[in-house]
Amino acid sequence: MKNNKVVLAYSGGLDTSYCIPFLSREKGLEVHAVTINTGGFGKEELKEMEQKAMKLGAASFTAVDALQAYYDKCIRYLIYGNVLRNQTYPLSVSAERIIQAVEIAQYARSVGAQYIAHGSTGAGNDQIRFDLTWEIMAPELEIITPIRDQQLSRQQEVSYLQNLGFDWNWEKAQYSINKGLWGTSVGGSETLTSHQGLPESAYPSQLETKDSESHTLHFKEGELVGVDDKVFGEAVAAIQYLQQLAAPFAIGRDIHVGDTIIGIKGRVGFEAAAPMVIIKAHHLLEKHILSKWQMYWKQQLSEWYGMMLHEGQYLDPVMRNIEAFLQDTQSNITGKVFVQFHPYRFELAGIESAYDLMQSEMGTYGEMNKGWTGEDAKGFTKIMAQATKIYYSLNKLDL
Repeated sequence: MKNNKVVLAYSGGLDTSYCIPFLSREKGLEVHAVTINTGGFGKEELKEMEQKAMKLGAASFTAVDALQAYYDKCIRYLIYGNVLRNQTYPLSVSAERIIQAVEIAQYARSVGAQYIAHGSTGAGNDQIRFDLTWEIMAPELEIITPIRDQQLSRQQEVSYLQNLGFDWNWEKAQYSINKGLWGTSVGGSETLTSHQGLPESAYPSQLETKDSESHTLHFKEGELVGVDDKVFGEAVAAIQYLQQLAAPFAIGRDIHVGDTIIGIKGRVGFEAAAPMVIIKAHHLLEKHILSKWQMYWKQQLSEWYGMMLHEGQYLDPVMRNIEAFLQDTQSNITGKVFVQFHPYRFELAGIESAYDLMQSEMGTYGEMNKGWTGEDAKGFTKIMAQATKIYYSLNKLDL
């Protein structure tokens, strides 16, 4: 028999706050609000979210700590792959939503809910990420999407809540902020244009120092395990510590321009100090340690992995295959990366690793060779030119 339980993916914002009284009052459902914490909420924020959800009419509120799962299932592969969407964006929100969708589906099934709901609109990526994940993981549950189905404006949502006697200030903030372990997205009126950048004040982390600092990042098998003289038992703590060090320099800011899942172009600002430093430092370490063809194929598969993740295809089995490849490449990615922080930017000074291929005794780039003679080099070049020489001998082309 059908029950009236609905699990709502609850963020505490206007859209999901509208969903609670709508689903309980208009649909007669028992609303269980669930927040998946992927690094964006502290204890006080979660307490306020619970109070608000219960006042709005939720039957229960649950906060699921998915921080470690977020790292284990997603972030570490983004690091292994040096994944930046369009060479710019570390997939901060994309990655979060996938993990949140997976956790919500698991929770809904565990409590025997009949329905599952989210507050996404019909114009963005999140609706696809939630729906696609739930269709695969919990096909027996009916998906309810009040904001999308009713095509509501924010003002209509505000009016509905106010008419029910909820007196909170529901006015939309000037900027929409989404914070998590792997970066913070920033959306505003400027990002709806093609020519305007975000003002300094729009970014949550402001420049606090004009000095420069040098730091050492320690990697073990591709994972960040230490910063300077601090060694961490888990990568999540290392990432959080590095974020505290880097954020005051206001580094890791940019605006990402890309294609949405539904086929339109979009812009979003972001700040991701620790993610950007980690990805670039990890990439530099790999350039010293991996072979040319390892680097080449990693780049191809990493691009594909990032695209599939962005478009909600996390559950496709090919993603597990790519993850296995990426992890296999990390066995020797161990060493130190020396980083310098400056206001609004950072520099990678170099690396130190027992697996550094520049330590070869065969030769030094641009200097002296020890493993071959000048005649060997001439013969190598002559043979390498043969195929192209044959082509041009038969095809007289102007160069």
